[in-house]
Amino acid sequence: MFKWLRRLRALPPIPEAAWQATLRRYAFLGALPEADRQRLRSLTAGFLRDKEFHGAKGFTITNEVALAIAAQAVLPVLHLKGGLNWYDDFVGIVVHRSEVVARRKVIDEAQVVHEYGEVVAGEAMERGPVMLSWDDVLASSITSERGYNVVIHEFAHKIDMRSGDANGCPPLPPGFAGQRSSRAAREAWLAVLQPAYDHFREQTIKAERFGTEAPWLDAYGATSISEFFAVACEAYFVNRPNFARDFPGVLAIFDEFFLPKRP
Repeated sequence: MFKWLRRLRALPPIPEAAWQATLRRYAFLGALPEADRQRLRSLTAGFLRDKEFHGAKGFTITNEVALAIAAQAVLPVLHLKGGLNWYDDFVGIVVHRSEVVARRKVIDEAQVVHEYGEVVAGEAMERGPVMLSWDDVLASSITSERGYNVVIHEFAHKIDMRSGDANGCPPLPPGFAGQRSSRAAREAWLAVLQPAYDHFREQTIKAERFGTEAPWLDAYGATSISEFFAVACEAYFVNRPNFARDFPGVLAIFDEFFLPKRP
């Protein structure tokens, strides 16, 4: 259905009891200021109106499932100009009961094809649906100390992909970081994110190889700068104090992007 036709439909009501239960279960949502909680509820209703949920392999999409995913998915766009328009390149959300094995195919430098299975809790496809594991969505209610949140992770990828392939740099607004061009803004962004990623990757490798203390963020963020961006977004939204302590530079550019000053 065309986007403008979907927007003609009335926003679905969110029962008060269900909304309060969601805020209690996912404490980082309940801790938002009152004005932000009101906007979150409105965007959540719009998300539920615009998206289609599908249960995989017999999994049932209940109101609890849809509301929990929607409320967490809209958190990253809560203050972004355009709001839900950041997610207008797809409609479907596929939910599995638990993690799934995704088939991968890579070609090495010798042009040899390697196929393997990768266990995933979620996946975002460019201009395609988002896949999530319900067990991992539920786990987000108790994993904020580790900065883990599968919904925010996959929807951060969706934001990143608005500029094409996921590369750790979402489309930046004019004037970002005081830069006059989009190219300069991107350079300013990567001047902060790249060294943070390099340092995180080095810490992760040392922990794996030599038994040094491992970073508290998900080690999956060390696989690429796009994964580091998504992992960093998880922690930024669910455990800001720890993220601010360890990634002050990234916090500053994230604040400028995700919390733009209103004119």
